[in-house]
Amino acid sequence: MRLTVIGTGYLGATHAACMAELGHEVLGVDVDPEKVAALQGGQVPFHEPGLPELIARHTASGRLAFTTDHAAAGAFGEVHFVCVGTPQRQGSGGADLTHVDAAFAAIAGHAAEGSLIVGKSTVPVGTAERLAARHGAEIAWNPEFLREGHAVEDTLRPDRLVFGVRSARAEGLLREVYAPVLGAGTPVVSTDFPTAELVKTAANAFLATKISFINAMAEVCEAAGGDVGVLAEAIGYDDRIGGKFLRAGVGFGGGCLPKDIRAFAHRADELGVSLAFLREVDAINMRRRDKVVGLARELCGGSVLGARVAVLGAAFKPGSDDIRDSPALNVAARLRLDGADVTVYDPEALDNARKAYPLLGYALSAEEALERADLVLHLTEWPQFRELDPERAAELVSRPRIVDGRGTLDAGRWTVAGWHFRALGRPAPVGEGTLEGLQGRGRERQ
Repeated sequence: MRLTVIGTGYLGATHAACMAELGHEVLGVDVDPEKVAALQGGQVPFHEPGLPELIARHTASGRLAFTTDHAAAGAFGEVHFVCVGTPQRQGSGGADLTHVDAAFAAIAGHAAEGSLIVGKSTVPVGTAERLAARHGAEIAWNPEFLREGHAVEDTLRPDRLVFGVRSARAEGLLREVYAPVLGAGTPVVSTDFPTAELVKTAANAFLATKISFINAMAEVCEAAGGDVGVLAEAIGYDDRIGGKFLRAGVGFGGGCLPKDIRAFAHRADELGVSLAFLREVDAINMRRRDKVVGLARELCGGSVLGARVAVLGAAFKPGSDDIRDSPALNVAARLRLDGADVTVYDPEALDNARKAYPLLGYALSAEEALERADLVLHLTEWPQFRELDPERAAELVSRPRIVDGRGTLDAGRWTVAGWHFRALGRPAPVGEGTLEGLQGRGRERQ
């Protein structure tokens, strides 16, 4: 089939490349000529494993192309996928649908008769109905469920497909688009517009709630002397609960969960339904950042003024260079405002971090960030950080003190290596690495 993809950001570029991989002819459309030129040249302006290779291969073969011409796209495609962003609206917390409205208007004005316009963007319930009434075109909604760092896999081998449709013809076209995926056994949920729109927001709300639940349990463990890691393991064996998304830490960030739960609560309010629990989910998540800042102050004797702080991580999650609502950078910026000398290292997100937070310091390696540090904060769970040698790291720092904000480091190894080790929701280890045992042992390196 001949498909167009309107919007070539993270979602759109991934969808376009994967549709080409499934055997379709694909034309990606964007209003940004620089982005279009880069993609046409096989260059991806963000980090996503496996995507550059797909785009390079299919642009070279001619199966995938990019343009700024909506008229050409309208004439080209049988099915048009709208993949633009829905950022948070300032003030209200609701979703800003400016880009969605503009994209639908642009392609609807040029789409050939009989073509299908498919929304993939995450939108408030009721959006598809409004757009269908406004443009008079046949519309469907096919929400995305991509995980950054796994987006290619999630598109080519999804765990489910959701089709919000009003006709057998629309469902048939979507089944034709996804025929190779369906042939591999992927389940399909075919439903109405409102349910399709709600599936994505409900899924994100559930995941955010699960993360904040275990972080609330971490708060209780901190007050009671319990170990949230052991607690999470124990309850995770219950197959009604499961162990995924039960790692306590500094909380979630990124361009989806925070804005989506706020927009969901806002839209529910408009519909006369209270989702007040989502506001508490958001509040718990933000409190975890406060906890890390508090631990940093505690380990530095009550104030970080003048302390050298190494922050391991800038992206909101590993496998990505996305720094939107990054807990790591939020904590780093707050400590700098408190007077700390902060140095950040991340394997992929340094360029984005520098642009957004130019006053922070940056290192080109974890070892460089650790050099002469008074405190180390582990805030993005990249595999490279789990693999650090605690003994070698202790030789680099001025004082061996670390906060594991992601709960993935081996507390025993770090403590035996002489570190004062703290993790969210877990008791402070006793022995060689305790704060008392470190009094007078820090190497004051100038």
